[in-house]
Amino acid sequence: MRMQDVPAGDRPRERLLARGAETLSDRELLALLLGAGVPGQDAVELAGRLIARHGGLYELSRLPAHELAAGLAGIGPAKAARVEAAFQLGRRVTPHSSTSRQRVGGSADLATIAAPLLRGLRHERVVVIVCDGAGTVLRTSVLTEGTSDRSLLPVRDVLALVLAAGGTSFGVAHNHPSGRPDPSEADRRATTRLAAGATAVGLRFLNHVVVTDGGWRRVPAE
Repeated sequence: MRMQDVPAGDRPRERLLARGAETLSDRELLALLLGAGVPGQDAVELAGRLIARHGGLYELSRLPAHELAAGLAGIGPAKAARVEAAFQLGRRVTPHSSTSRQRVGGSADLATIAAPLLRGLRHERVVVIVCDGAGTVLRTSVLTEGTSDRSLLPVRDVLALVLAAGGTSFGVAHNHPSGRPDPSEADRRATTRLAAGATAVGLRFLNHVVVTDGGWRRVPAE
């Protein structure tokens, strides 16, 4: 059955408007992002195939647009970009995303602020949170992109970013795509170098944390 042949009250868009997004299934919500299906397959069926192809909604949320657009007829660059953008927006919406200024009072705050930029990735990424002397966040920046099991954390670049932003204190966070938050020896060495570098240029190093999709862990020095 074509979508235009479905009674209006049963179509995903009309049901969302009338009864709220909570009443829709995963594939119906995804179908609204896709916008249209392909000949012989409506948007809901296409969305179901896309979810099944990648092993579920969570795995789908971790894919970059160029992978979404590969291998499944009907999913072109425009549809793939909309899907990736929607998942990214969802990750960025946190209680700290309001217009009030964010403040770092401890490691948990660093993890909360960095999490929207780190969760759902299949490669490692380093985020720097630049603060003033009172811990108010001045800037949150992605510093480097690494591989599936290794991040690049150049201390000189971290310090340069903090100084350029006018910060007096900073924290660093990176993710572990494996889902295991336990710091590695390389993570601990990075903490040691960051603390020493901060002291050398008169900055306050707040902390270094590992963020995963399920939680976070502080990285101690060696």
